[in-house]
Amino acid sequence: QSPRTRRRPQGTPPHRLLPRYLAKLSSVGSISEEETCEKLKGLIQRQVQMCKRNLEVMDSVRRGAQLAIEECQYQFRNRRWNCSTLDSLPVFGKVVTQGTREAAFVYAISSAGVAFAVTRACSSGELEKCGCDRTVHGVSPQGFQWSGCSDNIAYGVAFSQSFVDVRERSKGASSSRALMNLHNNEAGRKAILTHMRVECKCHGVSGSCEVKTCWRAVPPFRQVGHALKEKFDGATEVEPRRVGSSRALVPRNAQFKPHTDEDLVYLEPSPDFCEQDMRSGVLGTRGRTCNKTSKAIDGCELLCCGRGFHTAQVELAERCSCKFHWCCFVKCRQCQRLVELHTCR
Repeated sequence: QSPRTRRRPQGTPPHRLLPRYLAKLSSVGSISEEETCEKLKGLIQRQVQMCKRNLEVMDSVRRGAQLAIEECQYQFRNRRWNCSTLDSLPVFGKVVTQGTREAAFVYAISSAGVAFAVTRACSSGELEKCGCDRTVHGVSPQGFQWSGCSDNIAYGVAFSQSFVDVRERSKGASSSRALMNLHNNEAGRKAILTHMRVECKCHGVSGSCEVKTCWRAVPPFRQVGHALKEKFDGATEVEPRRVGSSRALVPRNAQFKPHTDEDLVYLEPSPDFCEQDMRSGVLGTRGRTCNKTSKAIDGCELLCCGRGFHTAQVELAERCSCKFHWCCFVKCRQCQRLVELHTCR
């Protein structure tokens, strides 16, 4: 970001990175009273009612929103659009409110974050309404015993569908943007479902594996983020078209193969994000750190949009000459190292 741009302190959530109501949820404290639901800005009436009926789940929704924010900022840390925020604005304005591929990612990662956090809360015993997935039991075809606490992904996905999707369905699911958002919401949840893991533990004498018990577990959220980032890079530009008696999104270019439920779709091309445009919530790339030797998007040529870059010598303090002392700690020296820092003009 530009040196003149005030960035939010680390850990302070942006307010337009996610769909607005989820971003607001990520920044509130514990949601333990019905009055809190009424005060949450951006919720439609049906979401307020769901909040009141599911107070114990709302803290998980808040955690899911925060997870989504952090993952978005990680995945795009080296891109021109990097999910950063300003103190003075409800940022991302048209970037996320328009039907761009950035909006597609935001909706997908936020619906995935809610499903993930609610699922983990079920398994950890935080919620009375759900627990472990008891449908996974017996002996598997591979010969191991299903046991332990399998993550209840069905409950997490169902809650995310009910709470997140209701906003789009209330607009009328035939509008182009509602169709886009609903599709990307589902693609976010699919990213968890398709990467579910089997984790196992061996039982037997001296660590032998005479008996193996296994359970299903959600993947690390970082893996979900990586999967959705790949879908972002290969997202399909679509347009609404009447198919039979209903409207559907189809590839704008007829030569492209139809998208699947797991792909991200978008309606409008993105801006280049090179220059600051505060009305659109685009911060530009001036002042961003770039990689002089990289030919990829994080390289100075692409990230700086051909404007060139500044180079400065910066002194870094690092731990060095670390030694292990008996018993039991590591002692290091502080060393200073000069490095070149490259920032976009």
